[in-house]
Amino acid sequence: MNLLEGLRIDAQLRLAHTFSWVWAQRGDHAGRLLHWPWQHTPYPTYARLRAQGPVVSSPVGFEAATTRASVGEVLRGAEFGVEPPQGSGLHERFDVVDLSFLLRDPPDHTRLRRVARPAFAPRMIRTYRDSVEQVCGELLDRALERGRFDLMHDFAQPFPIRVIARLLGVPASDQARFVEIGNTIGSSLDGARSARHLARIRKASAELDQLFDRLLAERRAQPREDVLSSLAAAVDEGQVKGDEVGAMCRLLLVAGFETTVNLIGNGVMALLRNPEQWRALVDDPALAPAAVEEVLRYDSPVQTTGRWVHRDTEVQGVPLRRGSQVICLLGSANRDPEHFTDPDRFDVRRDNAGEHLSFSSGAHYCLGAPLARLEGEVALRALAERAPDLAPAAMPKRRRTLVLRGLSDFPVRTGAGR
Repeated sequence: MNLLEGLRIDAQLRLAHTFSWVWAQRGDHAGRLLHWPWQHTPYPTYARLRAQGPVVSSPVGFEAATTRASVGEVLRGAEFGVEPPQGSGLHERFDVVDLSFLLRDPPDHTRLRRVARPAFAPRMIRTYRDSVEQVCGELLDRALERGRFDLMHDFAQPFPIRVIARLLGVPASDQARFVEIGNTIGSSLDGARSARHLARIRKASAELDQLFDRLLAERRAQPREDVLSSLAAAVDEGQVKGDEVGAMCRLLLVAGFETTVNLIGNGVMALLRNPEQWRALVDDPALAPAAVEEVLRYDSPVQTTGRWVHRDTEVQGVPLRRGSQVICLLGSANRDPEHFTDPDRFDVRRDNAGEHLSFSSGAHYCLGAPLARLEGEVALRALAERAPDLAPAAMPKRRRTLVLRGLSDFPVRTGAGR
């Protein structure tokens, strides 16, 4: 990126930021979600948007689907896609980073997803449990020995990274850099904040491509029982193109840890802020799977996802024109009082918590959902069993993002660290 391009990008981003900020100050609740402090606690804003209707138009230039019914209809509707409609002129939009089939419609989405699907099949997930529990136990051994530790830095972040690194076949010597690259690429989901931020994302993406190119070459020479060996074989068999593998690995990395990191952090914070719920889990760790579903509903790790209208249609009686962009507010859908009783209450025994939309719905339902659920269950169960007296040691800090909702820091302590 040369200086002139950097200046142009910074000017565009500042203009967009200023435009949406002005409308936010004028009362545009949808636009407010693009800014701090509303991003810190978006749920009151979601409630105001639901009161305005199932689909709310923002002068910033998008439609917001606000209720569980409208969000579900958009996610499952054949009239919508993750790519702009052909011939709309919108394909020249600014893509920060290529995340493979996450950003593809059929038939490419179908073909690429088919290649990755076997690694996340229920049969395979069951075989991962021992490895997941081993990684979880090793990290907790070190953290609990100190008594005081940061839940995010010492447990929630390294846990899923080590798991996905094992599944992909990334050697231990590369895992530290793997974490840094993943964090940088994950930050792209909220868009580039500046030309400098964009340059960091591009550099991390290129470095990740080089890492996977090296590992794929090794797997061709010596195949193993891991995802990278399967991807190398898929390229050789013509199921996927060589230049598509890097994007797929990028997606598996980001999707493989960002959801779980935020699930653990948001979940432990919700549990500790509701002591009776934490006590229920401590008394009965078998509630861990149900607790995971309630965390996903109550404080979703992924708050929004986008769709483009491919042909004129309507959602819940609201007309939508071809070429419009719809932002599906997953976090709002999961607290819709028309579907969830007393939705702002955190309850690990909620009967229909699993009806959340945190993993999307329809053709783009999250491929890694079974792995995220397994990791979340193992983590919450282990904490309840091994650290029943876990407590906050300081106020947690939120990441300044909307798409990914999570914590950057969460100091905690156990009896040994008091």
